[in-house]
Amino acid sequence: MFKNHDLDPDFNFTEIRYELKPCLDFNGNQVEGLFNAWIILDNPSQFNSYTTQMVKEVIMAFRTASNSRNVVCVVFTASGTKAFCTGGNVKEYAEYYAGQPEEYKQYMRLFNDMVTAILHCDKPVICRVNGMRIAGGQEIGMACDFTVTSDLANFGQAGPRHGSAPDGGSTDFLPLFVGMENAMISCTLCEHWSAYKAHQLGLVTDVFPALKKDGKFIPNPLVITDRWIENGKIVYGNFAEGEEKQKAKDLMKECEIDLTLLDKGVEKLATSLLMTFPNCLSKTIESVRKHKLEHWDKNRETNRSWLGLNMLTEAKAGFRAFNEGTKEKREVDFVLLRQSLAQGKKWDEELIESVLPSKSSK
Repeated sequence: MFKNHDLDPDFNFTEIRYELKPCLDFNGNQVEGLFNAWIILDNPSQFNSYTTQMVKEVIMAFRTASNSRNVVCVVFTASGTKAFCTGGNVKEYAEYYAGQPEEYKQYMRLFNDMVTAILHCDKPVICRVNGMRIAGGQEIGMACDFTVTSDLANFGQAGPRHGSAPDGGSTDFLPLFVGMENAMISCTLCEHWSAYKAHQLGLVTDVFPALKKDGKFIPNPLVITDRWIENGKIVYGNFAEGEEKQKAKDLMKECEIDLTLLDKGVEKLATSLLMTFPNCLSKTIESVRKHKLEHWDKNRETNRSWLGLNMLTEAKAGFRAFNEGTKEKREVDFVLLRQSLAQGKKWDEELIESVLPSKSSK
């Protein structure tokens, strides 16, 4: 009999789903006794943003999958069609962690352990991106070994525009995927990339259409999927603008979302991983992951401390602005904030209140 190496064999998942799905051979037939573990974030009403409890459950799920002798690979995904994950739950951040640096530092210990649990998983990990992969969602996605995505997804950061720094993995991992210049643009300006542009830059393994019109799949019309020249530069995968954007939105209203091709792509990759020597595969993955771990292990503790202290100032303002603002305005008044600091005003409740959308927009 095998020993059980799970930390808590009877752990109960409440905010994620942990499912075993049979492995398939190249003919699509189920393989007896072998499974892929699907770890599914299950908070679609809040774009699958992770709460403190959800972070704990992701850690436990990856430990469970890593220890399971009948699991070949892990598929890390989420419920619905709108989002894989948009990062930490901003409502929880704004209403509990804002202004409490020691509490947030403890939370960041859990977050760091979640990223490490992905990077230390003994099984290959596929990130199945069913929608937005933003902020902390981008970071836990990059900790995975492969990314297979719907072409309705977009990828990006939120940090400096919402009171934080993308130090939960993006400043460590993103330069390895897309190079320094693209990483700098993404991390500082928080511009979002389409799935096609993410694929072109090397962030994504494969992209699959998810819109169906009259029974046929079509590419995401919000994205320019043909190469064309603008000001001497080749443009591919940028979002449509102006009139073209409106036309795309009108077309999308006539379509249905179908993730069948995405799931077939995930299964094909999982089957390809199945058809390898298990120990050679595991060692190869560990060796490639070392490039991520080198940066992650070097920076995560000091980043955790800074992120905790930041909850007293910019994060407190940024998360409150996002939580209390409207869909049209969820950012602080950056100009007023910089003017106030230049005039010597201190970080206090009065300053924060003055730059929130509900106050500064009046």
